[in-house]
Amino acid sequence: MSWITRYALALLTALLLCGTSLAQSTAGPGASAEVTVASMRALLERLPESADTEEDVQRLNELTSEITTQAERFVAQRTTQLADLNARLGELGPAPTAEGSTEATDITRQRSSLTRERNAVDADIRLARLLAVNAQQRRSEVLAERRAVFEARLLERSDSPLSTAFWHKAAAQWQVDQARLRELNAEIQQGLATALSGTALPRIMLGCLAALAIIIAGIWLAEAGLTRLAARTFPVGRLRRSLLALLTVLGYILIVGLAASVAWESLEDGGNWTTQSRRLAESVVRLCMFLAFVVGLGRALLANQRSSWRLPPITDAMASRLAPLPWLMAFVATVVWLPSALGEVTGEPLNGVLSSFVPTCVYLLAALAGLYLLRPSKPAAAAGAPSPDPAAERPMWVGLFIGLVAVLMVAQVILMALGYLALAQVLAAQATWAGIVIVAAYLLFKFADDLWMALLSSRSNSGQRLQKALGVAPHVLDQLAVLLSGVSRVAVFFYMLVAFVAPLGSSPGQLLQRSGKFGTGLKVGEFEIVPGAILSALSVLVVGLVVLRLLKRWLENTYLPNTQLETGMRSSLTTLLGYAGVIMVVAFTLSALGIGVNRIAWVASALSVGIGFGLQAIVQNFISGLILLAERPVKVGDWVVLGTSEGDVRRINVRATEIQLGDRSTLIVPNSEFITKTVRNMTLANAEGRVLIRLPMPLSTHAQQVRDLMLAACAEHESVLETPLPSVTLEGIENGLLIFQAIAYVPSPRMAGGVRSDLLFTILERLQAAQVPMAAYVPPPVPAAPVPAGPFSA
Repeated sequence: MSWITRYALALLTALLLCGTSLAQSTAGPGASAEVTVASMRALLERLPESADTEEDVQRLNELTSEITTQAERFVAQRTTQLADLNARLGELGPAPTAEGSTEATDITRQRSSLTRERNAVDADIRLARLLAVNAQQRRSEVLAERRAVFEARLLERSDSPLSTAFWHKAAAQWQVDQARLRELNAEIQQGLATALSGTALPRIMLGCLAALAIIIAGIWLAEAGLTRLAARTFPVGRLRRSLLALLTVLGYILIVGLAASVAWESLEDGGNWTTQSRRLAESVVRLCMFLAFVVGLGRALLANQRSSWRLPPITDAMASRLAPLPWLMAFVATVVWLPSALGEVTGEPLNGVLSSFVPTCVYLLAALAGLYLLRPSKPAAAAGAPSPDPAAERPMWVGLFIGLVAVLMVAQVILMALGYLALAQVLAAQATWAGIVIVAAYLLFKFADDLWMALLSSRSNSGQRLQKALGVAPHVLDQLAVLLSGVSRVAVFFYMLVAFVAPLGSSPGQLLQRSGKFGTGLKVGEFEIVPGAILSALSVLVVGLVVLRLLKRWLENTYLPNTQLETGMRSSLTTLLGYAGVIMVVAFTLSALGIGVNRIAWVASALSVGIGFGLQAIVQNFISGLILLAERPVKVGDWVVLGTSEGDVRRINVRATEIQLGDRSTLIVPNSEFITKTVRNMTLANAEGRVLIRLPMPLSTHAQQVRDLMLAACAEHESVLETPLPSVTLEGIENGLLIFQAIAYVPSPRMAGGVRSDLLFTILERLQAAQVPMAAYVPPPVPAAPVPAGPFSA
């Protein structure tokens, strides 16, 4: 089979599963039967000694997988039985070893019987594991031998097509191939004759008409119908373009595959077909599906009938010129497939000379046609205007691609002239296959990027719903969308490399098995990195954080407001729950990743040195934050005074506490400051605030009148509490002035500053209205400068 048809299944699987590996079916026809060592040994003897065809490789893989599955099931069953036997032997205890000690005969007999049975079960387990290992080793040896043969044929040198010996040898081989082809032709004609001459002719005609109708109606729906559906139902944005292109490709594959299957089944049921003709027909059905994939991929990306939906940034003129390219690639695949398929059906490869020469020539002609289609356009220049430079309009990647194709064409011509026909054919096939893989990967790249942006971007409808439902910041959603888009692109790029850089001579099954080996893990020391475990750990982390956030929102907004707890206590409980939840989510994530507590012990040992030096302050602040949340000397909503700063406690974080000052700024204070230093909590035991006013008055002031005025002002203010009552006292005399002190209480210390200002305005206004003299500011006396002593002073 050609390189294109050999890799068709691999690429279709990557498209349908979007970057996930295909799980091979391991349940054989006898999966429900009892597994024995004899049945596994019989399967091992059925393993082929060599794998000359793709069917041999498939049979080898299926038998090896069946042996491995049966061995695992057998070991699981016998392990349970072995554990039961060991438990029963443990109940009997060890045999007595001291001289003169005896035990009951039935116990000795029972111990001996259980020991023999335990040894037999243990031997069966070891033998089953050995058979599985032998099967895998046999498979590896057969595939390695097949690969070595392929590499030897690849570097084999034959006569050059420029010599007459080449054509004489080709003519001689063609005479041999004609005999086999006549036999196959006779079988096909016999099957058609029996199908068309019997009573099944109406059913065959109906099946062929149904297949034709499926292709015509299905292709129309895949292009026009999906476009209308996308315009009406798909979300507005870039996703509708990439999703339409992807659905168009899948539609082509399913429609053509269904039509080809219906046509073949109608012929198969009505005719007498041989094994070779059936195998050829099945290969034709698979080829039709791959050709539909190539044509659908090209038409979906070019979008000649709907340029506004086109994904690649190319002009309409370029898209129109490239319209025949998908059909050209389909023709090349058909030409290359035919000799390979006929060789597999007949059991021997057809004319080894022409089967390498003809496909390479077809590839060269297709490459020349592709270069002609990629030629730069020459638009008509306006009168008097300078002619445009085509090279300036053409993207750089187009020039690089043309140069690479030209180099490959020259290399293929040189190899053919030297006689390395197989190497030239493989090089041309790999280049064509690489182009198809890159185009398909481009479509998947665009789809992955557009999908996550449409689902999680803060500007999308679903992203805005997530913001309202989970309270997630817009920038967090944008970062998550970009991150998941990058992960999807990496996954697609990985499978593109697996398909593109796959070792020569690989089949789709081997291709998927090689990609599946990456899922078994990469062991680094005592740690094993498994991609599947990484995905599981990421899923656990995301789901756990979302559930934790929903639980915190439910506690904050629904449950805790209906309790008798105060606001600070509710905030402390929610924060502690968040810390505990994050620790649990991280623990479950590490467990899903396969990292237990014992595996990270060395990490903790290494971190202990860092904690002792650079991380000491961070750990101290974290522990202090936990103490603040547990003992609650300072809680959210308290009015605290710390040094020269005072304000409301707004939030207690892991490392620091946020305090909102009077000027609306935020003071970040490390949590250790509240534990190791003196902090004045104005609202810890009593939420009331105190207003203190000290008023100096002259000695001649009527003290009782001033006292009554100040008490009246305090009593009349609406924010001053009646209990405790405001009071005015005469503190004493300072610098020849009477010092009056008024004390009033307000509901909150946050109101003290405003109430004090209001009371001062009222008291001063009433003192002026009562014509009570106020004390004037008297600056402190300045001491006289000392007079220097003269020469005649006493």
